[in-house]
Amino acid sequence: MTTAIDTELDQMVRAMAGRAREASLRLATASTASKNAFLSRLADLVESSVAILQSENARDLEAGEAAGLTGALLDRLRLTDARIKAMAEGTREVRDLPDPVGLEIEKTVRPNGIEIQKVRVPIGVIGIIYESRPNVTVDCSILCLKSGNAAILRGGKEAFHTNQALAGLIRQALRDSNLPEAAIQLIPTTDRNALLTLLKLDSLVNCIIPRGGEGLIRFVAETSTIPVIKHYKGVCTVYVDREADPAMAEAIVINAKCQRPSVCNAAENLFIHAGVASTLLPGLARSLRRHAVQLRVDPAAAAILEAHQIDFQPATEADWSEEYLDLILAVRVVPSLDAAIRDINTFGSAHSDAIITRDESRADRFLAGVDSATVYWNASTRFTDGFEFGLGAEIGISTDKLHARGPMGLTELCSYKYVIRGTGQIR
Repeated sequence: MTTAIDTELDQMVRAMAGRAREASLRLATASTASKNAFLSRLADLVESSVAILQSENARDLEAGEAAGLTGALLDRLRLTDARIKAMAEGTREVRDLPDPVGLEIEKTVRPNGIEIQKVRVPIGVIGIIYESRPNVTVDCSILCLKSGNAAILRGGKEAFHTNQALAGLIRQALRDSNLPEAAIQLIPTTDRNALLTLLKLDSLVNCIIPRGGEGLIRFVAETSTIPVIKHYKGVCTVYVDREADPAMAEAIVINAKCQRPSVCNAAENLFIHAGVASTLLPGLARSLRRHAVQLRVDPAAAAILEAHQIDFQPATEADWSEEYLDLILAVRVVPSLDAAIRDINTFGSAHSDAIITRDESRADRFLAGVDSATVYWNASTRFTDGFEFGLGAEIGISTDKLHARGPMGLTELCSYKYVIRGTGQIR
């Protein structure tokens, strides 16, 4: 039964989408200077608003603790001085990147003299659905604006007050830069009915990008009538090859698992070649245990760790495809490089996977054979990030294969159109 409140929410979201559509048409032809002026102003506002942002964030953290949010979710929610500074730095880095709108992708001249040019254009209106991490409010806003897109943001209830404060700064920066305020809009409610309306507005919204837990992303993908760009989860693997440098392997494994375990590019699986497992695994395991990592291991790894009196838990079949987002690591001994590639393609999520080896030919086989959005040779999976890739920020990480894959920056937020110039030709 539809209630008056449901009708009011439906009308509110439809009106927001209509305004976003109008704003997107203006943004498509906005000058680079005006877009960069917005980004400069927003960076300054973020830096000068630390106190109010952390005050509002404290309200969200208090509510999250009372609601029993996990440590991983609270970490994603928390706005530290460093994270606020990173938001401002990311905004200025996006400002300094080339404007992708209008850039020529290719050009041909047909035998009849017609010139056909393929140029980048904005997608239009992008809906972004996300949980917990309030920096997404800024990251998505700046990338959409710089690439000429309007954005409708729908944050989670966990970060409601923080997101509202950030949205206020964004509106102020838009006003100060003479850009339409409707270019970036935050849905002012966490009522699910508002989301349900947004996901059906395919005549006004061109693309949906969900960011959050697997449950949210699957709900959005299954409900939306609008194209969705997504990744369901980050089950990332570090494979220590038989030709691995031991010191490098330890440094990369510890970084990939422990540096920030609550994010999607943290390692969840450690695969190690049987030829070096007995010599390398004990040292790796001790180092991981010193970092409070719980090890869930297969029988071959269990026999090695038991002989060295290192704590572990037996792995279940579900562990190999589990995104822990915590200090837990599944450990598997594999008989060959081909087995590692096969198991990564079987159990992984096509997000980020790494090989540690001195052998370039074996690395090349891994890089070609692993079917993931980002693959690494002798580097941590933690680099799968828009800022680290030089994109300034990212609107998300896609494990899809159509349109965009991996960290999505400015060019991934553009489509293209053909511009044809003639001199009177007729067919």
